[in-house]
Amino acid sequence: MKPIIEPMADRDVVAVARLRVAAFFEGSARTPDEDAAGLRTLLIGDGFETALVARVDDVAVGTCLLVRHELEPAHDLTPWLAGLVVDRNHRNKGIGSALVAAIEAHAASIDVERLYLYTWEARDFYSALG
Repeated sequence: MKPIIEPMADRDVVAVARLRVAAFFEGSARTPDEDAAGLRTLLIGDGFETALVARVDDVAVGTCLLVRHELEPAHDLTPWLAGLVVDRNHRNKGIGSALVAAIEAHAASIDVERLYLYTWEARDFYSALG
């Protein structure tokens, strides 16, 4: 089934936070509740930053963000494509590519010409996207 990509809603936050913590913060002290709080702050932002969700059968199975700041320490690079994650059971079905394309479309709609990205593990995935 083809995923539906749309802005994240509050109903998605808990499921997405679980996906994110498992993918990015396993073994750290970060909890799904902490991640959910950060996502909720992003949802009530000014519209520049965005959190998108991929749904299959009305279940959140992936997410990707456009954020002003990523990584530490603070630097002048902005904005960032960040936090792409797709549930293991839904990988290799084009969902990650669709989420990236949707973030790129959002960036273009707000006159952003360049997005920054940092990855090591997914470098082949992003290289294939160009």
